[in-house]
Amino acid sequence: MGNYTVVVPGDVYGYTAAAVRRGLARPGIREVRVDNEVIDVLLIEDDPAVLEMYRMKLSLDGYRVNVAIDGEDGLVRARELLPDIIFLDIRLPKKDGFEVLQALRQDPETAAIPVIMLSNYGEKELVDRGLKLGAHEFLIKAHTTPSSLSEGIGEWLRE
Repeated sequence: MGNYTVVVPGDVYGYTAAAVRRGLARPGIREVRVDNEVIDVLLIEDDPAVLEMYRMKLSLDGYRVNVAIDGEDGLVRARELLPDIIFLDIRLPKKDGFEVLQALRQDPETAAIPVIMLSNYGEKELVDRGLKLGAHEFLIKAHTTPSSLSEGIGEWLRE
């Protein structure tokens, strides 16, 4: 089945198709691209170079990528977009990644979204804390290429 654009009731620009189907889009009319193969990704990262590196690879591989540059905006966007998967840095302005993860897990709408922690910090205490709060995995940026991140999405979504 090919890609197509459809006009749908609801303020759906930037929302995932799942959010539209669940009736979580706000009133208004916008265009939304519908494609059964597209996976919506939210990347929460404050380093512009790292953000662009991962965003570009994921986009080139066919993922619909939304971004946030601080924890507060990331939490808002996660609740609005209901992405299929979230990549979350730890050290973020406004709210750190642990605060964001905890809030996501406490919200019934976002509790089941797979969250992959992606950080420069790999201390055991940080890894343990992220996993205890409900992260699916904890990756170290220095050991995580954009390709490996992209290739792991299918597996993380099956967990």
